[in-house]
Amino acid sequence: MFILGNFIFSIARLLDILITLLYWLIIIRALVSWVNPDPFNPIVQFLQRATDPILNPIRKALRLQFFAFDLSPIIAILCLIFLQSFLVRTLTDLATRLR
Repeated sequence: MFILGNFIFSIARLLDILITLLYWLIIIRALVSWVNPDPFNPIVQFLQRATDPILNPIRKALRLQFFAFDLSPIIAILCLIFLQSFLVRTLTDLATRLR
């Protein structure tokens, strides 16, 4: 059973890294949006392509535009923190019990 435990632990670790990376990409995109970046900049395009699949559904579902502020990054970050706290820790605990 230790092989299955190690496999689940590896999946949990990869999810943790992926969620952390998405968390930082959303923060960087929000900070960059404050300075009105060039939309043809490759870094800006990468940030948009990487975060739009997460932010667009939140924008459509909640329509959270408060004056000029887009609140979807805050909702996305809160969801990612929840996933990291719940899903990753649950998988890690499951892997520990299978060892």
